[in-house]
Parts: sequence; C-alpha cells; structure tokens
Amino acid sequence: MSEPLIKTQDLRVEFPIGGGVFNRRVMTAVDGVSLEIPKGSFFGVVGESGSGKTTLGRALLNAVPIASGSAHYDDGELQLDLANMSPKELKAYRRRAQLIFQDPYAALSPRMTVRDIIAEPIEIMKLTKSRAETDDRVREIAAKCRLNLEHLRRFPHAFSGGQRQRISIARALACGPQFVVADEAVAALDVSIQADILNLLKSLQRDLGLTFMFISHDLSVVAHTCDHVAVMYRGKIVESAPTRELFANPRHAYTQKLLSAIPSLEIAD
Repeated sequence: MSEPLIKTQDLRVEFPIGGGVFNRRVMTAVDGVSLEIPKGSFFGVVGESGSGKTTLGRALLNAVPIASGSAHYDDGELQLDLANMSPKELKAYRRRAQLIFQDPYAALSPRMTVRDIIAEPIEIMKLTKSRAETDDRVREIAAKCRLNLEHLRRFPHAFSGGQRQRISIARALACGPQFVVADEAVAALDVSIQADILNLLKSLQRDLGLTFMFISHDLSVVAHTCDHVAVMYRGKIVESAPTRELFANPRHAYTQKLLSAIPSLEIAD
C-alpha cells in the first residue's frame, strides 16, 4: 500500500441544533473517524443515508468545519493540516481537491455553455495566461472525459444525464486535482449509464494518477470499483478493509446486514 494522501485521526464534525444561547445543542455527524486514503487509490465509503459519509467527504474538502481531531493532506509537494489552513493554503488546496456532485442536472449552470462551465475553475484560479491557452486546456480535459468538441458550444439542457455527469467530471478535473470526492456520482443515473461513468472514472484514475474517495450506498457498485472500503454507521467507521477481504469476510454486524440485502454479488478478478 502506498503512502496516504489523506489521513485523519479521531475526526469529528458537529452541527448546532436547537435555538437560543442557553439551549444550544449539537448533532454529531462524524464521530471520531480515523482513516488513511492511499495515494492513487479508489477508496470507497459506504453506508445508509444519514450515516455521515457525505459530511465526511465534505469535511475532507474543507466544505464543512472540523470540530475536533485532525485531518492531513500530503501529496509529496504540499503538506496541509486541513483543520487549520491559512487563506493561502486553502487556495492551494482548492486546486488539489475537488468534488463530483450526485445530481448532474443541478450541478451545472443552465446559462453557461459547456466550454464556460469547464473553463470557470481554470479562470478563477488563474491557471492560464490567455483565452487560447484556456481553450486548449478545456479541449484536452473534455477529450479525456469523452466529450466531443461540438459539445463545448452547447448548453447543459441539450444533454442526457450521463453526458451531463461527464461535463461535471471534466469541470472537477479542469484545475488538475490530486484528490477527488465522488459523492454518489452514479446514483442518479440509469444502470447502463452507471457502468460507462464508472469505467470513465477508473480510466481517469489510472491515466492521471488520481486518488478517489467514492461515496456510495450501492455495495455492488463499490465491489467492482473500489480498492478499499470503509463502512460508516451513525457517524463512525465500523469496518475498513481491502474490498475483496471485506466482501468475503465481513466482521461487523452492520456490514453483514448491508451485504445480506444484496440478492447476489460476485467480485470479478
């Protein structure tokens, strides 16, 4: 196993509930999570709705605050304490860590062309010096995500769900990240389209050396995609193991319950 890109220790995320100064309570969404995500891996996080897996992913992207514990990022060039970043460090991390949303219909602005959607993070982060250089980069990443050049002139409403998700993936990869959180990235797609998007993600992982945190409730998808799986229940990781080992010999009762709900499951070699 390679060195960890992301490492957490006793990570907690809390949200305030209730009202008033004297009646303040908190809900613990992520409760003492410790994990390591190896560089270049396809790391799965599974659990039912409300288990805390999405909140964990967003905490690692610095999209929600970390209440306590530690989270560190280390790609060999940049080392960051994700719970305590300066504005300069956060800007650098935004380039290296990106999110693929669940709903490809809601994730894209209907008023922007595909070209402008993909170019936006490049322009915001000032990664190119001219429009021509930006266009070259947009065309390059669009091709990697299996989008035709003619697609770049169109608006999102002209595309199917699978094509829109490819656009979302291209936008997430436009700034050249190292770490990508895919939050239920195929859940809103038809089964036949899911396979195409999963194959694309695996291909991009290999070609670009990406590290994925793949969040899903679908164990059959995780079994055929991920190298390692962590199972979350009520904000905690109750089991974590290489995919084949976890599916062949689940140790925790909750993992066994999740697996028993699948009619049939075979892990391909």
